[in-house]
Amino acid sequence: MPGFELFGEQERKQVQDVLDTGVLMRYGFDGMRKGHYKALELEKALAARMQVKHAQLVSSGTSALTVALASAGVGAGDEIIMPTFTFVASFESILAIGAVPVLVDIDDTLTLDPKAVEKAITDKTKVIMPVHMCGSMADLKALKAICVQHNLLLLEDACQAIGGSFENKPLGSYGDLGCFSFDYVKTITCGEGGAIITNNATYKQNADHYSDHGHDHIGNNRGAEAHPFLGYNFRISELNAAVGVAQIARLDEFLALQKRNYTIFRDALSAVSSVTFRRVPKGGVENYSFLSFFLPDETTTKRVHQAFADAGLDVCFYWYDNNWHYYRKWDHLTELKSLGKLPQEVINQLPDYSKADFSNSDQWMSRTISCLVKIGWTHEEVQHRAALMVSTIQATL
Repeated sequence: MPGFELFGEQERKQVQDVLDTGVLMRYGFDGMRKGHYKALELEKALAARMQVKHAQLVSSGTSALTVALASAGVGAGDEIIMPTFTFVASFESILAIGAVPVLVDIDDTLTLDPKAVEKAITDKTKVIMPVHMCGSMADLKALKAICVQHNLLLLEDACQAIGGSFENKPLGSYGDLGCFSFDYVKTITCGEGGAIITNNATYKQNADHYSDHGHDHIGNNRGAEAHPFLGYNFRISELNAAVGVAQIARLDEFLALQKRNYTIFRDALSAVSSVTFRRVPKGGVENYSFLSFFLPDETTTKRVHQAFADAGLDVCFYWYDNNWHYYRKWDHLTELKSLGKLPQEVINQLPDYSKADFSNSDQWMSRTISCLVKIGWTHEEVQHRAALMVSTIQATL
């Protein structure tokens, strides 16, 4: 991770196809296209790879979450349960449709704790949204059972975990809807882009229309298309989709490199008695984009993380103090800092996160270091980094 490390002739050819036609928009201009429909091609390839009936491309992972929620009829005042450890896009996408993000604790999977989820359900809850952070998954079986019991939607945010699986199903395909990000630092990239996958034909149709101003896409005259409901512009461009067409064909290549490098790191760190690893739910297979591990306490973890930086191990992250990925620095959410007036439902229903007790999350995140697994490293570079990680931890302890 990420796919941009290995850009090559495949990506250049797909982009050149688009430039040769001069049609950068995914819709219309059929006569100029010379048969090239890159967004449509990527949707078909993604649906096949993820073993689902439908895929809808959009402009980003954030917009994928927004469109997925809207496509399922989620709106103002509806509550969506999400984890304390994620990217800020999770709550941004919820707030964008006037819904209410309800944060709950994580467990040793570094994803949603099913017990905490059950306690957070109210009569306004509509969706449980696990986020498969850093390449590994939530306890999907337990979360699905909760959704069935309470008649809730399961929306998988698999933006960081494409290529992983649970019970032999690709991540993103286990729930009612799944979302991916194809931004510049994901396992496969479009530069900017995202996608929704589902087996529900209504959700697919809604996502298709909603992401393009409500256009129904019936016929071949864009100007004559009807608008059955309100929508917005979350379209992907043909140039971005073209890169994705090449990259999804290389997904297995990238995953194999990630697994090779991840395994070297994990085998090396397994020899350090003070290191333990995040739990992968039974039946789960990571996509190996990060290696996440625990150290005995917060003080030790901070010292090791700083020692890693001093040693030149520059792609290891301490999320506990991170601005973007952990609730402790989300002051703009806690204080509802908005350029305009927020929906009254959000103002009335949003929990007071300045007083929330997420100590269960803290006790995991304060002891977690996640190391990015690059696919461009040589075998020798990975072995060197693994040995340096081990020696740095041992020297720090």
